[in-house]
Amino acid sequence: MKLVRFLILLGVLAPLTVTFAVDAAEASSLGPIEVLTIGPNLGADLQIVGKDARVQILVSATHQGGRQSDVTRTSAFKIDPEGILGVDETGLMTPLQDGTAKVTASLDGKAVTVNVHVSDMANNKPINFKNQIVPVFTKLGCNSGGCHGKASGQNGFKLSLLGFYPQDDYEFLVKETRGRRIFPPAPDRSLLLTKPIGLSPHGGGKRMDKDSYEYRIVRRWIEKGMPYGEETDPVVTGIRCYPEGRVMGQNSEQQITVYATYSDGSLEDVTRMALFEPNDTELAEVAETGLVSTLDLSGEVAIMARYQGQVATFRATIPLGAEVASLPPVKNFIDNAVFNKLKLLGIPPSPLSDDSTFLRRVHLDITGTLPSETEVQEFLSDQSPEKRARLIDKLLDSPEYADYFANKWNMVLRNKKRQAEDQAGTYMFHQWIWDSLYENKPYDKFVKEIITASGDPNMNPPVIWYREVADANQQVEDVAQLFLGLRIQCARCHHHPFEKWSQDDYYGLAAFFSRVGKKNLGAESNTRLRDRRVFHNEGTAQSKNPRSNVNLKPAALGSDTFEIPVDRDPRFYLADWMAKKENKFFAKSLVNRYWKHFFSRGIVEPEDDMRETNPPSNPELLDGLANHFVESGFDLKELIRTICNSSAYQLSAFPNEYNLKDKQNFSRYYPKRLTAESLYDGFHQVTNTTQNYSGVPAGTRSVQLPDATVGTYFLKVFGQPQADTACECERSQEANLAQSLHLLNSSEVQTKISSGAGRAVTLANQKDRPHEEKIGELYRWVYSRQPDAEELKIALGHIEKNKDDVKIAYEDILWALINTKEFLFNH
Repeated sequence: MKLVRFLILLGVLAPLTVTFAVDAAEASSLGPIEVLTIGPNLGADLQIVGKDARVQILVSATHQGGRQSDVTRTSAFKIDPEGILGVDETGLMTPLQDGTAKVTASLDGKAVTVNVHVSDMANNKPINFKNQIVPVFTKLGCNSGGCHGKASGQNGFKLSLLGFYPQDDYEFLVKETRGRRIFPPAPDRSLLLTKPIGLSPHGGGKRMDKDSYEYRIVRRWIEKGMPYGEETDPVVTGIRCYPEGRVMGQNSEQQITVYATYSDGSLEDVTRMALFEPNDTELAEVAETGLVSTLDLSGEVAIMARYQGQVATFRATIPLGAEVASLPPVKNFIDNAVFNKLKLLGIPPSPLSDDSTFLRRVHLDITGTLPSETEVQEFLSDQSPEKRARLIDKLLDSPEYADYFANKWNMVLRNKKRQAEDQAGTYMFHQWIWDSLYENKPYDKFVKEIITASGDPNMNPPVIWYREVADANQQVEDVAQLFLGLRIQCARCHHHPFEKWSQDDYYGLAAFFSRVGKKNLGAESNTRLRDRRVFHNEGTAQSKNPRSNVNLKPAALGSDTFEIPVDRDPRFYLADWMAKKENKFFAKSLVNRYWKHFFSRGIVEPEDDMRETNPPSNPELLDGLANHFVESGFDLKELIRTICNSSAYQLSAFPNEYNLKDKQNFSRYYPKRLTAESLYDGFHQVTNTTQNYSGVPAGTRSVQLPDATVGTYFLKVFGQPQADTACECERSQEANLAQSLHLLNSSEVQTKISSGAGRAVTLANQKDRPHEEKIGELYRWVYSRQPDAEELKIALGHIEKNKDDVKIAYEDILWALINTKEFLFNH
């Protein structure tokens, strides 16, 4: 029991940081309305074309100071003359007869009017299957991956995923099981209508009502003979949200509208047929009608709208509204971008961290190691104002920097040993990565040497990348995810559901790898050997889209096709395109990946899912980092130096009463659990013990291991990745019960803490040193700081209670310190 009480006092069972239970101040009133506006503003009167058309009206109030708010649902509407159209309480207009009416919205003595033209109530315009029927299936979820859109369909009925292939859907509907699924003589008896309204058994349940728009449009399509449409019919070329962004208060609402632009230049309100999704569900929710509701947190949230394979976003800025009276010093452009955003949001940042915290933080973030006790004393006694910058430079020049970041890149480059024959190549590739980082090879050259690697892996180790990333699909997907920050895997089989990338984009990128040839190494007779010689197999670079059977020339994402001579390696063209200054993916992907390494959260999160519908939390910051990186010549050490020298990086992890809930704006340092390797190496450092690994020299630390498969149980349980994918998400830094039990009770931890040559026993045996001095040394090893008076009192009290066995007392203290969150987390 005394040890448990000691653990509680030392903080093993306490949180890492002090938090404040102070709620954010309520948003102040926006003040009286100065003017009302009605929209969306399309530059002309609003049009309602067709009996089934619907138009969402928006009413905005501009208050004193210029702030706007949505008052659509609180406005009163008047229509003159009556009988032309109707407006419900949500602002949705529906037609009644052809004609023109003035719609007036009024609130608090203010009014605004818009002209609305209603036409084609006779529905003379033919129905287009792709433009009007397929969106119904998408809106109702019929063609989702969990229903009829999955590869095998559902209960004998198959649709293309999210309606990306309407011609196939037409075949499935019209030419299969005709007379049951669709019954033209009596449309209302068609299973296509009776199932989703609940009249016939339906595994998907009720999806619509009989008096709904969706029912009416599908019924009319059947009644008209199920037309597909003409090749000359316009197609959707893009969509746009109105408004595109707005400053909103916490727990407030904003209606958005979505307009589709067609190839003939016409516009259509598709708000009620679009699908909506927020990129951060802790900041906002969105109804299927397009009504955005913010929640309790402050920050920025993007609402994705999706319609017929097109995407657009609405961006809500949700300020806290607190006064930002003082800011830490601005060191570089990073601080300008971060602090400008905090001022906009009204979120005061935490102050700068103290020297002890910074010393431990930057050591762990750059080298993955804890500072030694001597380094702690020297840094804390140094009074120079430049000591933090000098420390950053020192760490970047150290072999430990290369150790740590080689470990990071080794995992995502999927360098692993699956069998004994793989070991030589695995170790050579790891050493090549280490050398590249230690020598500060420009990042564009580093990447180019990997993706264009040719020859014998014994002479050119990056060739090993092609051992694990073996086929064109893997090469496309790993290059896109790792070096461009794009998850393009979906486009292998169908149009990407959240992006503009199609199958043609996917296979156009695959064409760059279509001439990669492989052959056995020399006269090697070992059939188990996976290493191969890679070469450029001369010929026409092309890749077949398996759906269209069209052979596609190499085309980088968003670029025109490349005309590549048959004797030239297409991979070099791809590498050159990636490194171009105007490439909007390459530099941003890397700086966002490194930003997450240091701040525990990317500017775009996840760090390898950079798409239009997942915008950065701070665009100014991302653009600034990417531009600086390109202008520096893709200098990785300079990027790290710039990040770590910023005040934003050096902020305290302790929240103030305003930024406790901030998770995306970097108003404080976000604590993160040590990586498995850093924690294991740190454990051995503070206990003054070692761990041997198979196949590497004695004294090798876990962060230096070229092959994750030789790691111990400790590393596995604390989330060490196994280099199976190019995703950093393979590394888990989440806490679990197995980790706690291992630290608290495992024989490995107990044995090393009580080792006869370990730190606890060594300190206990130093009879000539006062306990205060030895406890101070222990704290400097574990926490990189001195113990405070209360901590020293507790430790000395525990030693006094165990004065007959001081060795046990020191083991208890060390064990307790290792089990605290302050040790387990970088803060």
